[in-house]
Amino acid sequence: MTAASVDPGILEFVDGAPRLIGGRCGACGEVDFPVPQYCRACGAEDITATRLGDRGTLWSWTVQRFPPPSPPYVPAGEDFEAYGVGYVELPGEVIVEARLTESDPGRLRIGMPMQLTALDVPTETGTRAVTFAFTPEEP
Repeated sequence: MTAASVDPGILEFVDGAPRLIGGRCGACGEVDFPVPQYCRACGAEDITATRLGDRGTLWSWTVQRFPPPSPPYVPAGEDFEAYGVGYVELPGEVIVEARLTESDPGRLRIGMPMQLTALDVPTETGTRAVTFAFTPEEP
């Protein structure tokens, strides 16, 4: 993908693969996403940016069947398509809320393995950007 990251503070590319950037508390080890100003567990401000895992487990999900407010999500003139939204648990790290590449309820199940992927999306200015999503891992 040649478009820029929607936010370089949450998503970077390592050897062409997307990686989320979370924050790890230096005082208690709590991991959060995105990087917070202070730890939600102990209140410490000693937070270090860290790359999060790129595989996880679908913890919960739903299908978004109506467009979110615009801007920035659906630029004028774009047709809306339903999409999956879920919580993906990154083992030993954090549960991330994310868009899913799958929206068919018959193909989603709690506990299924998921893989981080990049997703090209329109911006409010009519350009394209890259955000993150999770896709079901092939068995």
